[in-house]
Amino acid sequence: MGLFLSTYVNKVDKKGRVSIPAPFRATLAAGQAGTVGMVIFPSLQAQALEAAPYSYLEKLAEALENPNVPDEDRDLIDTAVFGRSVQLALDPEGRVILPEHLLTYAGITENISFVGTRNTFHLWDPVLFEQHDKAKREIARANNISLSTILAKAKSLAKGA
Repeated sequence: MGLFLSTYVNKVDKKGRVSIPAPFRATLAAGQAGTVGMVIFPSLQAQALEAAPYSYLEKLAEALENPNVPDEDRDLIDTAVFGRSVQLALDPEGRVILPEHLLTYAGITENISFVGTRNTFHLWDPVLFEQHDKAKREIARANNISLSTILAKAKSLAKGA
């Protein structure tokens, strides 16, 4: 599975139709035969939507079968992710129609920001995303978080495992 990287802003038409950025379409299509699609659901962490290839949700479902996953975590994901997910197929031009209830949840009206987050991507109202991004960068600065510190921490944790 490829990575979703970068940020793109597109228009949303009156029907809720939006063009998925070409690099995201390519990542969604990787390993899929036939119709390219995605699964979209309200984010657990932000006033945004989260989207992923169907294969990613299959991996999540498999992980939830682990008996060490607490029942309350499993119930949360079953209810808030699987229960609120919508499967969408991209049309030949790479567009989807986003359901009104999801657009309302995220406060998305005329424009939409597509934000790559590794294995998934988020869909934001552009103004809300800029506020979110600014707040996250302030936290990073206040806590001296950098790519180097993340890599060093991950290396240290791997040695201890």
